[in-house]
Amino acid sequence: MWRPIVAGVEGRIKAKAAALGFDAVGFARARLDDEHRARLAAFLAANHHGTMGWMAARADERGDPTALWPEVVSVISLGLSYAPAGDALENLSRGEVGNISVYARNRDYHDVVKGKLKHLAQFVASLGAGVKVFVDTAPVMEKPLAQQAGLGWQGKHTNLVSRAHGSWLFLGEVMTTLTLAPDAPGGDRCGSCMACQEVCPTAAFPAPYRLDARRCVSYLTIEHEGPIPEEFRGAMGNRIYGCDDCLAVCPWNKFAQAGREAKLAAREDLTAPLLAELALLDDAGFRAKFAGSPVKRIGRNRLARNVAIALGNAGDAGLLPVAARLAGDDDAVVAEAGAWAVARLGA
Repeated sequence: MWRPIVAGVEGRIKAKAAALGFDAVGFARARLDDEHRARLAAFLAANHHGTMGWMAARADERGDPTALWPEVVSVISLGLSYAPAGDALENLSRGEVGNISVYARNRDYHDVVKGKLKHLAQFVASLGAGVKVFVDTAPVMEKPLAQQAGLGWQGKHTNLVSRAHGSWLFLGEVMTTLTLAPDAPGGDRCGSCMACQEVCPTAAFPAPYRLDARRCVSYLTIEHEGPIPEEFRGAMGNRIYGCDDCLAVCPWNKFAQAGREAKLAAREDLTAPLLAELALLDDAGFRAKFAGSPVKRIGRNRLARNVAIALGNAGDAGLLPVAARLAGDDDAVVAEAGAWAVARLGA
């Protein structure tokens, strides 16, 4: 196998990554140990992935980068901060607005991160190496790889935690045939802290470092297609797209500076959108409002379902006409959620 070695290339790659706006970069061998594969197998065996069948369908590739690309030698792991400028949870007490996860309040991070990754990959390719770019859309265990590359550690909420950036890092990878000196892996610094476990509104963590996605508000509002189980609806509050609770309470966030990428800075109209206005959106209106946003991927009907549940949790009888409108929606799932909201507000 051809494995080019270029003297001093690690420093040049890190400098290029910094110039492109990445906040963290590290190198790792393109392999995962048995522990990570065992964790993945246990997660799938417990059906904690819910309806995300794509996780099971390519589990072999997910657990072994060389199964995804046999020629890969090294992984360049990169992080881009999206740390909010203020309190990520400040909207949760405002029943009249919907809370959208911090990462989805502007441009789709897939596009932003991938654009930067492609520029870095071009630089690496110019050194005579093969490259492939990944950002959360392929069977890559990016968090364990990022930990191996020294970007941080996989915390008790199962997301990556960085000493410098807290829990607010988008991850991406450039896999390459280039032989790069690996960085020292990140060590676990969660200690005895249980803040992320205790704050979860739906008790989605059966144990530290384990997530049951079927109970997670992010999964329920984004990935889950049908009616949301009633046992979780009250706990969802006004969370209409994703959930930041376990990330936001991490003590390591105190070292994080607000993200610098302008394309990820929160749009004013997505910071605290009024539920009454979101409920009026038809498909065309939804597409216009969320053009370029990750929210657009779930479609109008799924967002309207989430809005209906938030209306039911608002505690404001003045929103009854809005909920009633959704109760008459052409989509059966939206209509059922709207009827639930009407019953809650009426009571």
